Amino acid sequence: MIIDLTQPIRDGLPAYPGDPETRLARSAEYRRDGYNNYLLTIGMHSGTHIDGHMHMTDCTEYINEYPLDVFIGEGCLLDACGNGRIGNKPEYEQAVSEGQIVLVHTGHGAHFGEPDYYTDHPVLTLEFAEMLIRSKVKMIGVDTPSVEQYPFDIHRLLFRHKIPIIENLANLHLLRGIPRFEIIALPLNIDADSSIARVIARTIS
Repeated sequence: MIIDLTQPIRDGLPAYPGDPETRLARSAEYRRDGYNNYLLTIGMHSGTHIDGHMHMTDCTEYINEYPLDVFIGEGCLLDACGNGRIGNKPEYEQAVSEGQIVLVHTGHGAHFGEPDYYTDHPVLTLEFAEMLIRSKVKMIGVDTPSVEQYPFDIHRLLFRHKIPIIENLANLHLLRGIPRFEIIALPLNIDADSSIARVIARTIS
């Protein structure tokens, strides 16, 4: 079974406050031009995307220079629904293994597109981030617009340990009860700090 964890890209897709708006428009129409085409203008932090290390550090490595195996790996779902601040727990320590892509289900993804989605969302704590670093995970993914609020110290900490961040994930609730799954979270082959991405989960029998 394959589960899509990606927010669809549409015209007017909500953007992080201060970022440019997403525009998706038809630039050619079959009846008029003999073919269809679309023009997309989008920031790399809109919709479901992967933050690379260049985003908030002096790293000069574009996201398309990372080894592709960084973006593919066994998944681990942590249930943090109902928590505004997500701290570490013994059960999290036991669930997370080296080399995994860890997804944190807060339930906030259900509010994508609502006015307070970007301003009132759960955040990770420093102790949680330190657990990820100790565990040597590949990536962390959340169903929120960010793993934290300003001043973004957790971003920088994770980036210093080469842990990219997937933000604005969708449908994490569909992974509940699935014992094993693989995550494939591929950024564009783009010279940029970060990238919009198609993120899927594939169950492992």
